[in-house]
Amino acid sequence: MLAVTYKVQLTKKEYVAENTMAFHFEKPSGFHFKPGQYVDVTLIGPAQTGPEGNTRSFSIASSPEEQRLTLVTRMRDTAFKRVLQAASFNSEVELEGPLGYFTLHHNAKKPAVLLAGGIGITPFLSMVRNATRQKLPHLIYLFYSNRRPEDTAFMGALQELKRENPNFRLIPTMTAMDISQHEWTGETGSIDRKMLRKYLQSFRGPIYYMAGPPAMVAAMRQMLATAPVDQDDMISEDFAGY
Repeated sequence: MLAVTYKVQLTKKEYVAENTMAFHFEKPSGFHFKPGQYVDVTLIGPAQTGPEGNTRSFSIASSPEEQRLTLVTRMRDTAFKRVLQAASFNSEVELEGPLGYFTLHHNAKKPAVLLAGGIGITPFLSMVRNATRQKLPHLIYLFYSNRRPEDTAFMGALQELKRENPNFRLIPTMTAMDISQHEWTGETGSIDRKMLRKYLQSFRGPIYYMAGPPAMVAAMRQMLATAPVDQDDMISEDFAGY
């Protein structure tokens, strides 16, 4: 699929978790993507520019059926994030894409096990939204790790998808409930073999997808390798710098 550059307008922005914002852009005519792909966003004539430049990569959180493109990011104190956060409605950015091959496999007989850390939820949200709307037969397990409920983006949307899709299993887990102001009755601790074994029929058979901070993705790959899971059944995407 050939990547093309578009100019798109910002239509909405909102907080979806503590220090996490979603930016909704108009969807260009003729823009087609697969759930899990990403785009490169370039600021146009920004008021300030940091040492990392004016372009960042974002996975698309919306599904292909939607008439907008939703991009989500943790809000750090960088020039790029400050400019994006301050952007007025209908302001334009350059968008290049779609890019990447982090997409759901075709063989529905093999379950999909999605391992998400923090903002790594974005490509998986697109995948699950699309699978639900298209009524795909894939059995999908989403293990979603965050420090606290306050940091957890799209929990309500994921719970709604769980109600809509009988093939979707949602397993959120929190790793720092000692500093949370919320109650939590779900799983706690990092995603590990014990947690996977509790919900999966077998380690062998599924295709495993990992998205999140590089250290988390590396830990997941190492953990799966000792399960053991074949390297060919692991697909990962790092979210460095977010």
